[in-house]
Order: sequence, then C-alpha cells, then structure tokens
Amino acid sequence: MSDTVIKVENLSKRYVIGHQRQERYSTLRDAIANSAKSLKQRFFNPSQKFDDPAYEEFWALKDVSFEVKQGDRVGIIGRNGAGKSTLLKILSRITEPTSGKISIKGRVASLLEVGTGFHQELTGRENIFLNGAILGMGRAEINKKFDEIVDFAEVERFLDTPVKHYSSGMYVRLAFAVAAHLEPEILIVDEVLAVGDTAFQKKCLGKMENFSDKEGRTVLFVSHNMAAIEALCNRGILLNTGKIICNDKVNKTMNMYHQNLKFKDGIDLKNRLDRQGDGRIRCIALQILNQDNIETDDIGMGESFKIIVKTEGVPIENAIVGIHFGNIYRNYLVRGYTYEQVKERISLKGKDTIICTFYDFPMMYGEYDIQVWIGQYPSECCDYLERVKVLKIRSKDIFNTGIIPDAHGGLCFCQCQWVIS
Repeated sequence: MSDTVIKVENLSKRYVIGHQRQERYSTLRDAIANSAKSLKQRFFNPSQKFDDPAYEEFWALKDVSFEVKQGDRVGIIGRNGAGKSTLLKILSRITEPTSGKISIKGRVASLLEVGTGFHQELTGRENIFLNGAILGMGRAEINKKFDEIVDFAEVERFLDTPVKHYSSGMYVRLAFAVAAHLEPEILIVDEVLAVGDTAFQKKCLGKMENFSDKEGRTVLFVSHNMAAIEALCNRGILLNTGKIICNDKVNKTMNMYHQNLKFKDGIDLKNRLDRQGDGRIRCIALQILNQDNIETDDIGMGESFKIIVKTEGVPIENAIVGIHFGNIYRNYLVRGYTYEQVKERISLKGKDTIICTFYDFPMMYGEYDIQVWIGQYPSECCDYLERVKVLKIRSKDIFNTGIIPDAHGGLCFCQCQWVIS
C-alpha cells in the first residue's frame, strides 16, 4: 500500500483581472452577459486564451506537480504572489483548480486565515462541535478531545461567548487548537499563526512536530518565518510565479530561496510587483549612507549610518514609516518606526524624502535584508516591500582588544563593563 497521502498532477489555477475604466455603471444585462461569457469560457474552452482587451488572465499556479508522503512536514515557501495560499486553498477544497488533478488520502483540517470554518454568531464551544462535525466526527469523539482543545487554546473564560467578540489572537488560538486536536490525517496551516504571540507560536510548532513524529500525520505549512520552517519541516517546496522551482529537503529548498531572492536585487524598486498594500504611496528608492555621507551597502560593526527612503504617491495624513532589518530566516532583528520614536504624527506629501539614522548599529558581521513598511495610523498598509536592499556589516575589532567577536555566539553585540573581585 502506497504511503503517498497527497498527489498533485499538472495543477493550474487561472484568474481573470479586469483593467477597463468604468465609464458608466454596469447594468444587470451587462452582468448577466459577462457571467455567461465567463461560464462558457470556463466549461467549454478552459485552455483557450482570454482575448478580451479589457481583461488579463493571471495564472496563480501553472502545471504544479508533487507528492507528499505520510508523516511529512512540508514547508511551502516563496515570495508574495508566488501562489502559496492559492495552492493551500485548492488542497483544502475551498477553491477549484482551472485544470489538473488532486488525490488526497485522509481527513484534512485547514487553518488558512482568521475565521476560516468558524461561524461568527456561535460561541467558542459551539464552533468546536461544528468543526468536529465538518470533519466527520461524532459527538462522543469531540467530547473526548474537548478539554484538551480548551486547555491548549487558553480561552476557557470566553468559551460561551460568540467568537465575533474574540480578538484575532483568541480566534487563532481556538482555531488552531480545533484543527490540530480533532484528529485529521493532514493538517494545512497558512501564515495565520503570525497573528499569535511568540509563546503561542512555539506551542503550535511543538504541537505540529508531535502531530507528525508521534502520530504519523502530515503537515503542510506556509510561512515567511524561515526559522520556523527550518525548525519544523523536513521537506520544502519553493514556488515562484506559480511554478515549483525546488522540491527537496528543507535546507536545499531554503538555499534555493535565498539564491532566488538575490536575482531580484537588481530590479528598479518602481518596477517591483512583489509588494503588499493599497498602493496609495510607494517606496521608489532607498539609499544607505555611511558616517561620511557616502552611499554604500557596507558598514562596519558598531558604526552609525542613514537610510534614505524616497516615496511617490498621494498625500497621507497620520502616516507611519517603518524600516526592518532581518536575517536570511526572515526574522526581524532591528527596526525603526516613526510612530514609536516620533512624538507627533507625521504627514507625507506624496513625494517625500525620509531620512532615518541608526546609531551604533549593534548587529554582528553578516548580511541583513532591509524591508520598508509605509502606512496610515493605526494599521493600514500602503506599501510593504521585502529585501529592498541588503546591508553588509563587516567584522571589526569593536572592543579594541585585538579580537574580532565571533558571530556564531550571537546576533548582536553590546558594550559591557566587567568587574572581577
């Protein structure tokens, strides 16, 4: 008997994007005509190119094929827009593929976004039983796991409160607890765990590892946190523009991912499409200036430097600008945010030059990715761009002892005073 639990063959998913400007309001007649044309295209000529100039076809996935064995923990990684979430939605039977075939052996539980599978008007208790019923479990089976779910989620106090009143963190805790404890053979988890706090994320990763190692079940995990992927997964699938470019052991897949990121470094920021946000204002250029105001990407340990961000767009009141530095595992290590460090709210005119000075930068030697976040208070994202530039920190005798600190002993350094008596 084969131990393959998921088999995907030539899977493709196409979306149609409209580009026409609306000169008038659409009528019911227009809507019916467009729907009929779309249905005809989908069912009778699914492979035919969409030739309406007002629309563009976008392939979120294109000829994707792979197999997953029982007990595998597979990390699915890739840049924004690579097709990761689309793939999980198809595997979870939420979205239908345009073409291709999927074979799944076993019961599937999915946690794709906050609120998936929960009824807003029902209480936490009622939603546990609802999700169990959806998974095909009887009341006795759910009762057997009920206390374990509540204990893991830490929401006992709010168990009989409608989940529409839950915070996003409470929602995710209960949703993950339900998905992981109601004995599915396959657990599919998207980036949603990032909503929870650090302690809960570690708890979830431990549960998923135990779920696979001791119970022989299968996990598919999408995350931008490379440290979590490396810690949990034994295999990795790297997607790029809807296609698989690596399907191998997790370390090899992560190395390919980082190599693939480097190929993007030479693209003009104005032309970068792998960005998030509503686009009202965007980062179009970034410079690094050293202590002598010379542009460079090479800074010595402990030195100060400036980041200059140039923007383009519409005016934004109550704006927030953030700059993150992260390592190859996509962990944020150092950041500067205007709303934390500037007392008064700032405004952006739409064409701005923003200068942020980082003093005595405390990172050990190595390479660090720079991410830029621009938004409007409290949390509206206008533009978020990863790997805008790579900052190189060179080694240095920072303590004047003749010894260069060892980067393997920690990510940061600190000036210390030692007294021995």
